[in-house]
Amino acid sequence: MLKPTIIIVILIISIAPLFADNTEKKIYNTKKTEKAPLIDGLLDEEIWEQVEWSGNFKQSSPNEGEEPSQQTKFKVLYDDNNLYFYIKAYDSEPDKISKLLARRDQFPGDFVEINIDSDFDQQTAFSFSASASGVIGDEAISQNGRNWDSSWNPIWYLKTSIDKEGWNAEIRIPLSQLRFGEKENHIWGLEVMRNLFRKEERSRWQEIPRDAPGFVHLFGELRGIANIKPKKQVDIVPYILAKTESFEKEEGNPYADGSRSNTSLGLDGKIGITNDLTLDFTINPDFGQVEADPSEVNLSAFESYFSEQRPFFVEGKNIFDYRPSSGPVISDYNRDNLFYSRRIGRSPHFYPELNDNEYIDMPESTTIIGAFKLSGKTTKGLSLGIMESVAAEENAKISSMNEERKQTVEPLTNYFVARIQQDFNKGQTIIGGMITAVNRAINSTALEFLPKAAYTGGIDIKHYWKERTYYAALNADFSNIRGDEEAITKLQNSSARYFQRPDATHLRLDETRTTLTGSAASIRLGKSGNGKILFETALTYRSPEFEINDIGYMRTSDAIHHGTWVGYYIRKPFSIFESFFLNNNYWGAVNFDGNLLFFAQNINFNTKFKNKWYLNGSFTHVGDNYSVSALRGGPALIEPGRWSYNINISSDQRKKLHAYFGFYYDRALFNSKNTDNYWLGITYQPIDALSISMQTDLSQNRKELQYIDVFEFEENDRFVFGSLNQKTLSMSFRLNYNITPNLTIQYYGQPFTSAGDYSNYKQITNPQSDTYSDRFQVYSTNQLTYNSSDEVYNVDENRDGITDYSFSKPDFNFSQFRSNMVVRWEYVPGSTLYLVWSQGRTFFDAQGSFDLNQNMNDLFDVHPHNIFLVKFSYRIAI
Repeated sequence: MLKPTIIIVILIISIAPLFADNTEKKIYNTKKTEKAPLIDGLLDEEIWEQVEWSGNFKQSSPNEGEEPSQQTKFKVLYDDNNLYFYIKAYDSEPDKISKLLARRDQFPGDFVEINIDSDFDQQTAFSFSASASGVIGDEAISQNGRNWDSSWNPIWYLKTSIDKEGWNAEIRIPLSQLRFGEKENHIWGLEVMRNLFRKEERSRWQEIPRDAPGFVHLFGELRGIANIKPKKQVDIVPYILAKTESFEKEEGNPYADGSRSNTSLGLDGKIGITNDLTLDFTINPDFGQVEADPSEVNLSAFESYFSEQRPFFVEGKNIFDYRPSSGPVISDYNRDNLFYSRRIGRSPHFYPELNDNEYIDMPESTTIIGAFKLSGKTTKGLSLGIMESVAAEENAKISSMNEERKQTVEPLTNYFVARIQQDFNKGQTIIGGMITAVNRAINSTALEFLPKAAYTGGIDIKHYWKERTYYAALNADFSNIRGDEEAITKLQNSSARYFQRPDATHLRLDETRTTLTGSAASIRLGKSGNGKILFETALTYRSPEFEINDIGYMRTSDAIHHGTWVGYYIRKPFSIFESFFLNNNYWGAVNFDGNLLFFAQNINFNTKFKNKWYLNGSFTHVGDNYSVSALRGGPALIEPGRWSYNINISSDQRKKLHAYFGFYYDRALFNSKNTDNYWLGITYQPIDALSISMQTDLSQNRKELQYIDVFEFEENDRFVFGSLNQKTLSMSFRLNYNITPNLTIQYYGQPFTSAGDYSNYKQITNPQSDTYSDRFQVYSTNQLTYNSSDEVYNVDENRDGITDYSFSKPDFNFSQFRSNMVVRWEYVPGSTLYLVWSQGRTFFDAQGSFDLNQNMNDLFDVHPHNIFLVKFSYRIAI
C-alpha cells in the first residue's frame, strides 16, 4: 500500500500541467554560418546578412510595457563551435553613452544582457552581459531566476564600438560554455535586456512582468540550431606563487625573526565529464588575493558568521545551498545552512597552553590538500552537486630552551557534501535532498574534544501552482554526531543548546554519551508573484539535539518557530514614487519545554522616487526575551522587551558623486539596553576608469546586563555581569582603477576601533523575577575592591574580609587595521597575474575609554605585518 506522502507527491506532479503558463512567446530563427565572423564590434561582414534583425523591445522599468527611450535590435548566428550575437543599441545622443569601467561582474554604465536557457528546462540559464566600455559580466541563473551566481566565469569574447547611431556589441560564446543535450533540432530559451544608464531604464526583447512568479520559464525562444554536438570543456590552470612577509622581530622568539618567504605550486582545473556535468578541482590552493574578513568585537555566546570569498568555494555555491529553515518570516535562521564552506580550511580548533619561556609557531589556518566538486544539471531536470575536500593535519611548533616539540592542533579531516534535486513539470515541482559528512583522524588526546564523525542530511520538496503564483515547501532534516564522551559532552554544553541549564526540565546532560542525534523540519506556504499582495507563513522546529556546526552553520536549536509575512507591492510609477513596497510580519518561538522564547512584530517599507533616490526604514517591537544563552549555561534570564527603528536614504547612483546615510535606534524597557548606530557612505567617480568610496559606521551600545564570568561560591554558581558602555567606529576605503577591462588596481583599507567601559558590577540573583530590578544585585563598595597593579576585581560576597572570587578587569580597547592592494591582469582569457600587498595591525589594552585620536595613534604605532605576493596562472585549454 502506498504511503500517504507518496500519494501526495504523485498527486501534486499529476495536476501541475493544469496550471501551464500562457505567456505569448517571441521567436528568433537563427542560421548556421560556414565562416566565423571577426569579433571586432563592427557590422562590416556579409555573413551577418544571413539572418534578420529582431527588436521591438519594451520597457521593464520604470514604465513597464511602454516604448523605451532608445530601441535595441540584435542578430544571432551559430556554427559547430560557437554562438554569435550582434547587438545594436540605438542612442540619439551617442555622446551621452555611459562607458564606465569596472571589474568583471560589476555591470557598469550602459550594458546589454543575453540570457540563454540552452537546456530548455525553464529553470536554469546562462547570462552574458556586455558593457559599452567593454567590461564583461556573467552569471549562472537557477531556480527559475531566484538565484543569480556571479561567481560563474566562463570563457567568451566581446568587442564593442560606438558610432553616430549608438553603440554596438559583437559577441562570441563558445558552445563548450553552455549546457545542452544531443538532438537534431534545438529550441533554446532566449531573453535580451538593455540597461540605459543615464535614465536608469531597462527594456526587454521578451516582455516579462516585473511581478511574474519566476523568470526563465517566460523567456522567448531561439530556434534554428540543428545538428550541433555537446562540447566537453577541459581547462587546466597551473599556478606558481611567491610570497614574502615582514613583521615585528621578537627577541628570543625563534619563530618571530622579522621575516619569512616561500614559494608554492598549485593546480586548478575544470573538466567536462559530460555536457551536463563538470568536475572542478584544486590541488594545494592559495587564496592570498582574497580580502580579509571585516574586524569586529564579539561579546555574544555565539560564533561569528563570515561570508565565503574564496573563488573555488564561491563558484557554483548555490547548488550546495540547503537551509534547514529560512524565508522572510524565519529571519533568525536565514544564515543557517547544512553546508558552510568556511569550515574547510578554518583556523585550528586547539591552541596549546604555554609554559614560561615557551614560544609557539601556530598555523593560522588548516591546509587544504585538495578539493573537487562535481556539479551540473541533466537534460531530464536532475541537478547534482558533490564536493569532497581533505584538510591536512596541522602541528604547532613549540620552542623552549633551544628544544623544539610539536603539538597536533588540528586532525586530518575529510569533508563530503552531496546535493541532489529533481525538477518535474518544468520546475513546478522540485524534490531534493542533501547529505554531509565530516570524518576526523584523531590521534592526539588533546583533540578528543572534537567529534570523530558528523553526519547531517535532509529532504526538501517545493511545489508551485496557478502559473507559479503560489507555493508550498517542506523539508525534514537530521544530524548524527559521534565522538568520545568529552566531545559529546562539549556539544551538550555548547551555546546552541546548554543541556546543563538547571531550569531546563526537558533537557538532561549525560556525560557518558558518545552520540548526539537530532532532527529539524519546516513547512512554508506563500504567494510569490502576480499581484500587489504577497505573503508567506511558516512553521519550523529544531530538536535540542540538532547539530550541524561541523560542516554547517547554526546558532541555536531547541525551538519551535512560527511567523507570517505579508507584503504590498506597487511596481508602477505614481505621484513622486517610481515604486513602493510595504511589509508587515510577526514571528515568535517556544522551546521544547513550552517556554515562550520571544515574540516580535515588524513593519518596514522600501521606496524609490522618480528622481532615483531611495528611502527605506523599519519599526520593530520585540517582547520580553526568555534568553537561554545569557547566563552561558545557567538558568534562563528574562530580558526586557524593546523597540527599534531605522531609516536609510541613498541618492541617485548615476551621479559622479552619490551617497547614502542612515541610523538605527534600539530602546529596551527600564533602560536595560540602548543602541545608537549611524552610517554614511560616499562614492565618487571623477572619470570612467576611477572610483573612490568611503564608508563609516559609528555605534554606541549601552547594556546594563553584559556577561563577564561565572564562579562557584558556597556550592552555587555566581553569574557576574556588568553595565557596558561600548563605542565602535568602523571605516572602509576603496579605490578601483581600471586601466583596461582586463587590467585593474584595487585598494581596500579598514581602520576599526572599539572601546568597552564596564561599571556597576553585579550578580544575577533571580533571573526570572517578574520585577526587572530583582533579577540582579549590584555589588556594594565593601563587597568589591579593585587591585590596580594586577588589574583584578576581588569580590568578598559575604563580607568576611576574605576574597571569595576574582575576575580580571573586563574593559577593552581593540583597534585593528586591515588593507590590501591587488593588481589583477587577465592577460589572456582565463590566465591571470596577481600582484598583492596586504597589511595588518592589531592593538589591544584594557583602558576602556574611547578616544579616536589616541586609539588611532596606538594602532599605527604597532609594527605592521606586511605580505607581498605574486601569483601567476596560465589556462591550458584541451
